[in-house]
Amino acid sequence: MRGGRESVHPTITIRVSGKLFVGHLAYLDQLVQSAAQCKLWPLLNLEGLGELDRAALFYFINGEGHDFGIVFCPNFVQEWMDHERSDKAA
Repeated sequence: MRGGRESVHPTITIRVSGKLFVGHLAYLDQLVQSAAQCKLWPLLNLEGLGELDRAALFYFINGEGHDFGIVFCPNFVQEWMDHERSDKAA
């Protein structure tokens, strides 16, 4: 599991697969917020994610460790996240 937050609450896993674009983020965020309202720590399983846009990438970057954890992240997503974080830090 990635992220810096230790689980204080029970977790729930939300599987994200296929394509994830800006138009899907409101629904995904609703699932994440609903889990938090139920005192569950959402874990996003990205194993089946095949394609995403920048908006989805930044949703993951900004929310990871704060609003949710990420598990089973594909290499291409992790590399893109690392690249964007290093560009932001520079």
